[in-house]
Amino acid sequence: MKAIIQTEYGSPDVLSLQEVDKPVVTDNDVLVRVCAASVNAGDWHLMRGDPFLSRLMFGGILKPKIKILGMDVAGVVEAIGKDVKQFQVGDEVFGDLSECGFGAFAEYACGTEAALSLKPKNISFDRAATVPGAALTALQGLRDCGQIQSGQKVLINGASGGVGSFAVQIAKALGAEVTAVCSTNKMEMVRSIGADHIIDYTQADITKNGQQYDLILDAAAYRSVFDYAPILKPDGTYVLIGGSISRLFQVLLFGSVISRIIRRNVKCLMVKPDRSDLIILKDLIEAGKIFPFIDRTYSLSEVPAAIRHLEQRQVRGKVAIRI
Repeated sequence: MKAIIQTEYGSPDVLSLQEVDKPVVTDNDVLVRVCAASVNAGDWHLMRGDPFLSRLMFGGILKPKIKILGMDVAGVVEAIGKDVKQFQVGDEVFGDLSECGFGAFAEYACGTEAALSLKPKNISFDRAATVPGAALTALQGLRDCGQIQSGQKVLINGASGGVGSFAVQIAKALGAEVTAVCSTNKMEMVRSIGADHIIDYTQADITKNGQQYDLILDAAAYRSVFDYAPILKPDGTYVLIGGSISRLFQVLLFGSVISRIIRRNVKCLMVKPDRSDLIILKDLIEAGKIFPFIDRTYSLSEVPAAIRHLEQRQVRGKVAIRI
């Protein structure tokens, strides 16, 4: 099969299209003929080996152990192991392979039953492939960390990105009043996905708008958590789900201390692939409550260019890879 291979850490130049063996199907595996994948920030962090913690988490201090990147996958079941019960050959599926060794930037990839769900019937493979990682992050950030309730006021920072665009739609589906934060040239896109209010961060300081929110979901954390304290209600919650590595570690390591200082809940999401959550997302998509927004679509050989585009942080929604 053809796959994008990485044998060293570095820029997208370390990625190359090569012929390699298909994955070997074991008893618990589902072999997927990949129709589409998508690019996530995790791909470029693993590609570059930065932050260094990513090397410790996924192995390969000096050279990457993960040779084929790509966590989001959509395709058709090609073969199944003898212990697989949920899927049959020919099923159209989508899922998150981050706990299965990655591998979506290829013509075939292996996952477990827990990593996959049947694909939503009303969207293409391209759009389905953009859902798993970003939408799972949005759902778990809002529901599990944020404990979102219908009628609450929710602020989503980074609302035009992959996670943020899903978060706006999921929060609306759960009955929240959503204020979205983005730049000027992305306001129209954010309005189209259902935000009730939009703040252009290039024109206004979101921490000084005179409003208070029950929940802040920060998908673009580039300022201190302490800045958000004035716009959080006394029992409000701040959830960090993306942004700078320094802010991630600030909340990850000192979130409980910061919570006591500002007397607000401060949390950092550690997203976990979950088949039941994929099914929830599938149902929301088929009900017309979520629609994946694609910024650009690239071919398999163009994965390096797709990652370069994502690294520029100007993407609206998601970047898809059509195999």
